[in-house]
Amino acid sequence: MSKRLRSSEVCADCSGPDPSWASVNRGTFICDECCSVHRSLGRHISQVRHLKHTPWPPTLLQMVETLYNNGANSIWEHSLLDPASIMSGRRKANPQDKVHPNKAEFIRAKYQMLAFVHRLPCRDDDSVTAKDLSKQLHSSVRTGNLETCLRLLSLGAQANFFHPEKGNTPLHVASKAGQILQAELLAVYGADPGTQDSSGKTPVDYARQGGHHELAERLVEIQYELTDRLAFYLCGRKPDHKNGQHFIIPQMADSSLDLSELAKAAKKKLQSLSNHLFEELAMDVYDEVDRRETDAVWLATQNHSTLVTETTVVPFLPVNPEYSSTRNQGRQKLARFNAHEFATLVIDILSDAKRRQQGSPLSSSKDNVELILRTVSNQHSVESQDNDQPDYDSVASDEDTDLETTASKANRQKSLDSDLSDGPVTVQEFLEVKNALVASEAKIQQLMKASRLEKQNSTPESDYDNTPNDMEPDDTGSSRKGRQRSMVWPGDSPVADTAEPHVAPSPTLPSTEDVIRKTEQITKNIQELLRAAQENKHDSYIPCSERIHVAVTEMAALFPKKPKSDMVRTSLRLLTSSAYRLQSECKKTLPGDSGLPTDVQLVTQQVIQCAYDIAKAAKQLVTITTKENNN
Repeated sequence: MSKRLRSSEVCADCSGPDPSWASVNRGTFICDECCSVHRSLGRHISQVRHLKHTPWPPTLLQMVETLYNNGANSIWEHSLLDPASIMSGRRKANPQDKVHPNKAEFIRAKYQMLAFVHRLPCRDDDSVTAKDLSKQLHSSVRTGNLETCLRLLSLGAQANFFHPEKGNTPLHVASKAGQILQAELLAVYGADPGTQDSSGKTPVDYARQGGHHELAERLVEIQYELTDRLAFYLCGRKPDHKNGQHFIIPQMADSSLDLSELAKAAKKKLQSLSNHLFEELAMDVYDEVDRRETDAVWLATQNHSTLVTETTVVPFLPVNPEYSSTRNQGRQKLARFNAHEFATLVIDILSDAKRRQQGSPLSSSKDNVELILRTVSNQHSVESQDNDQPDYDSVASDEDTDLETTASKANRQKSLDSDLSDGPVTVQEFLEVKNALVASEAKIQQLMKASRLEKQNSTPESDYDNTPNDMEPDDTGSSRKGRQRSMVWPGDSPVADTAEPHVAPSPTLPSTEDVIRKTEQITKNIQELLRAAQENKHDSYIPCSERIHVAVTEMAALFPKKPKSDMVRTSLRLLTSSAYRLQSECKKTLPGDSGLPTDVQLVTQQVIQCAYDIAKAAKQLVTITTKENNN
């Protein structure tokens, strides 16, 4: 765990006091606001951890603290330290700047564009330059000078560089020298502890030979970091590597999924992946685990009474431009898995990783990761009504729709992991609620029970087993299921708290049918907006948001000016304020006076958040109205 930070430490990006997060691969400490931007960049840009509420391997934290205290931030802000930068008006962000666009634009320039990093003189042969840098790294890791090595890595030195004359990698050198912090830094940048040198020895071997037992044990942990993290996510335990236990395979509380032919087919597809594709899938699931766990810490550590509109949500894994579009689509699909489905996938990956390491590989297959993700993540249960409708998805392609998961509602609610139990209500979940209301009175009673559970801050997992045959193919809702916070923005509500003081509270609520009719109109417009986001049609944001605002206003007009129910007032406030903010966010796609480019990705994330909040509020109003009208 983290040791207490010195009070003199400030955020590396805006100089705000008391930073509570770290960017591990950048060697910096950052504040909450700047961290919200780092999270939206993706782990390939910045790997964030909370300093107090995230478990830390002690030497990893020591590595980050050493880098921070020895000026690692100057690597990323090199040119800003030049007096000429001040003269030219270039400056870093300050604590008073707005998160968007000021801090966000600075942080993206600093870490994503590397706009302020010291540039080497241009060479005709870039590969020679990279080789030279890697050789310098190879010789530097035998010392304790971490910032020199970080600077070399930032310029393009390769952590896994195999020195042709020496016959080993930088990690071999660091392990021989007992430089545990250098080993941590190299591992963060992808160095493999299992790599053999020209003599067939690994860095672990050299650490043990040199009597560096703590380093040797840590290198073994790093070697199994991916599977250890997945196991810990599900059951809160890690293997005992010292005694030769390298894998923990958790068991589901309800193993009925394992009995189905479709689940067996999905597992077979997973097993038939080549080692390369399997490793890609495992790394993507690792990133999704990191996103979910960081989300949980993020939500737990924020001061909800002082939320600001710039707070960034990360509803799915950000795009990594080094990956193919198919892989990025598959990565984003992971966010839609509910807790049970995601746990099933994690367990299958752990089981197959163990099988592969023990040397019993199956024949390779050309089946790609996308098919595996679609197989496991399909949200429709085979217990649903007969329905030949394919699974339409707002992130991935429309191929390979032939397999379905057999997860029933009961299975979804019996999970080892409650990660999404208090998560947001997605548009797809809201559609399910609406369809359930129309379909049967029994479902209404079920929703009334769900409403009572929601009052106790425990939102149940949704089921997807009641898709009516008359639903249009592209009316299946957003597939992005990220943990997001519903936000109420002060001063944004045109309905709540605006009634005249002399108006008495009214117990009269509109009919359920009228509310459902208006929610259908809202939902249709939300779907249009989300499709525009999916297709990068950013010029459609403003007209879509205006139609949603009109539909929300019409729905709000159904209700009394001063409803008697606190829940109705709260839901109306969330509904109308979210619609108001949606318009404000969509207007950010217009060219600004500053002439600076709009950060469309961040705007899109805010737009999706607003859409979720509108859908959630509409669901609450449908549920409340149904309950009251049935009493």
